[in-house]
Amino acid sequence: MIGKSICRMPRLYSFCVFLVSKDVIELIGVVEETFPNAMFQVRILSEQAKDHSLLCHLAGRMRVHRVRILPGDRVKIEMTPYDLQKGRIIYRFRSDQQLPELGEEPEEPTQVEDVSS
Repeated sequence: MIGKSICRMPRLYSFCVFLVSKDVIELIGVVEETFPNAMFQVRILSEQAKDHSLLCHLAGRMRVHRVRILPGDRVKIEMTPYDLQKGRIIYRFRSDQQLPELGEEPEEPTQVEDVSS
């Protein structure tokens, strides 16, 4: 009995394999209408699906941090290729924040030297 572990949890975790699939389409849109249970009607602004409308739910991380979404807010959406009518809101842009182009990395701010002499 001395060599055996009483807890089975380490054995159970060794067999767990988590497969993460990142087959999602990221889009930018504007919230048009809110529904109960954190559901939203969103109009897409991105060039891939311009003026397409989706029914989106709020991502779990945004629910945990209690991010509030109102009509008119600009949001980033994840959408699976399997159901093109539904999506998940993963980010809300601030009102003063510029919309990034999807697929591009944000540019690093360049420092400008003052050459006034």
